Amino acid sequence: MNDNETQDGDRAVTIITGRVWRRKGGKPEGVHVMLVAPDDDSAVRRALESLAAEGYAEAELDQIGDMQGEPDEEPHLSAYQGALEGEVSVVTFDEPE
Repeated sequence: MNDNETQDGDRAVTIITGRVWRRKGGKPEGVHVMLVAPDDDSAVRRALESLAAEGYAEAELDQIGDMQGEPDEEPHLSAYQGALEGEVSVVTFDEPE
């Protein structure tokens, strides 16, 4: 069993939290990236590639971990389902000031 596999053999959804910027020096947005990857290094690499493809100039990632079950509310529920289907799901939100 690898780091991102649950006890019953299913792949765990990894969540990475941090901040992103559309342009250098711009206003930061909070970000939650959800995906399934074989290890943390692969998860971070895929997250950064996806954020760049979405047009983000900078990213600062703070934490990474495995989700402990399905979220209760949108937009995280859809992002979780997308991750289970092989997508890299990105949820952004306003950073508190």
